[in-house]
Amino acid sequence: MRVSLLTYSTKPRGGVVHTLNLAEAMARLGADVTVWSLARGGDPGFFRDVDPAVTVRLARFDDRDGDTVSDRIVRSIEVLGNEFDRSAADIVHAQDCISANAVGRCIRTIHHLDQFTTPILASCHEKAITLPYARICVSAAVADEVRAGWGVDPTVIPNGVQADRFAAAATEMPDAVAARSYWEHRLGRYVLAVGGIEPRKGSLDLLEAYALMRRSDPELALVFAGGETLFDYRGYRADFDRRAVELGIDPIVLGQVDDTQLPSLVAQAAVFAFPSTKEGFGLAAMEALAAGVAVVARDLPVLREVFGDAVRYAETPEDLAAELTAATTADPTRSALGRQLAGSLTWEAAARAHLNFYREVGG
Repeated sequence: MRVSLLTYSTKPRGGVVHTLNLAEAMARLGADVTVWSLARGGDPGFFRDVDPAVTVRLARFDDRDGDTVSDRIVRSIEVLGNEFDRSAADIVHAQDCISANAVGRCIRTIHHLDQFTTPILASCHEKAITLPYARICVSAAVADEVRAGWGVDPTVIPNGVQADRFAAAATEMPDAVAARSYWEHRLGRYVLAVGGIEPRKGSLDLLEAYALMRRSDPELALVFAGGETLFDYRGYRADFDRRAVELGIDPIVLGQVDDTQLPSLVAQAAVFAFPSTKEGFGLAAMEALAAGVAVVARDLPVLREVFGDAVRYAETPEDLAAELTAATTADPTRSALGRQLAGSLTWEAAARAHLNFYREVGG
């Protein structure tokens, strides 16, 4: 079976991480897999090495001064669509609204639903749900939203997790200890959030919560890692920076962290904050659980579904501060539950489910 998976970026966003891990797992099961993506700003490849069993095809996407978000989205669709070779695949599977609009007839994974007010973006979002001939969601909660909003019935296939990779970073093996020590010496004790500073990630709420935490734990740092998107969150980031100054907080913003160093960064965290307002699954938080790190998540139906009792939940900044503080105290029962949950979700299982789904729906 020849499978083309399409994603919109080479950076380590959740959907991109999903695409690469799924592609590699399907290739190990014997599928002929090609991953297509936009390569922005001259990127020579993905943020990490990709198994050579997977073919990688990148469409060069050059940034232009003066482009609006709508301009970038429209041009992204055009560039990827012009590059894509439909004849090279039996199954075309888009992982986001950009790639779904670029290739036309396809299977689409709807990781989460967005709300756009700009007509072009709203149209892109709508077409990427209605035009595909088959749909997958990574959680039942998102599938329920799609079913209620559009009257279609997605199939639910949960994400996998590279649990062993993150669990290994938390061991007492010399290399693991040294890798964690690097972050300890650089950052001290820290609350970690992965995914950048943007509205969907609830970054401002975390900032407010951290300000409350710091009153009783002034040595605790706030660290943000990752973050890259086609959308323009400069206004939100300006509000974040302004509020940080008002609160007297100097958060540590690492930006993109090398993929080889990410597990140790996660494993060394005192607690992992996941206050997202919209999610489809929560892969970064699941990786933290694999490393034995306590997680505090936004109290959303989708996160209740995915994580159950393995994490703490909060809604307001005040609740978030209280739960993050409580989570810095060891809870062996919840930690064991989190490790067990993360270990039960494999990319091999996800890949088998996808390949079976492809056989059922055809190309």
